[in-house]
Amino acid sequence: MLVLAFMAMHVYAAEPVRHVENNAFRRGEILVFNAMYHSRMTGSVTAGDARLEILPGNKLIDGRTTMRIKGTANTRGVFNLFFRVENYYHSYVDEETMAPLRFHRNIREGRYRREDNVRFDHHNNLAFSERDTTTIPPFVQDIISALYYARTFDMTDVQPGDSFEVNFYLSDSVYVSRILYEGREQITTRLGTFNTLVFKPQVQEGTVFNQPYPMTLWISDDKNKIPIRVESGLIVGTARLDLTQFGGLRNPVTSFVPRP
Repeated sequence: MLVLAFMAMHVYAAEPVRHVENNAFRRGEILVFNAMYHSRMTGSVTAGDARLEILPGNKLIDGRTTMRIKGTANTRGVFNLFFRVENYYHSYVDEETMAPLRFHRNIREGRYRREDNVRFDHHNNLAFSERDTTTIPPFVQDIISALYYARTFDMTDVQPGDSFEVNFYLSDSVYVSRILYEGREQITTRLGTFNTLVFKPQVQEGTVFNQPYPMTLWISDDKNKIPIRVESGLIVGTARLDLTQFGGLRNPVTSFVPRP
């Protein structure tokens, strides 16, 4: 029985059942964001920062070559007095299928704490955590790998009003995010002016978000498809992430609009 299980594992490892073409990112890419919060009571205040990084090197998991993606999000300064956030994420993404094989997160949001260590078995459509075993759809994403998987999409013929869906796993449950494409827009940040593609991902309504499409993403209109700005309408106020630094990109930033 053990021999059969070992053979089955290696057959799966050697024969991926899908191939995702990735021309958008590579190891060594770093994206750094500044977080702002705005409300009538506070005005605009710096809330913290966030960072996404594809670490160098290869890591084999179950015989598969993976990319290790690290994410952090932290509040800073006086904002810690109101709502302290210290979030850390690691996603190990199969380079061939762009689906996660391992996911780790350690989050602190106010008084809320949670740590997750998840193993994905895409051959048997199962996700294993310390708390539960969850049935998953084929090649489900975690909340970090979902962004990178979406960056591989070919946007050549997409029209405003088109949408696509991404399944993702979070806290022993599976969700479906419907992402609506709104069109192109030119925006200006502290880095300069960029031509962008505008998307509205649908999220669950609840105690934080007060509408099904509260978030807007501005993605660079070039081969990198990096997030330039993310804005979320909250029940009280608005949160915004703006790209402030980047490095290690796979392609030239042709979306940048030089000053006249």
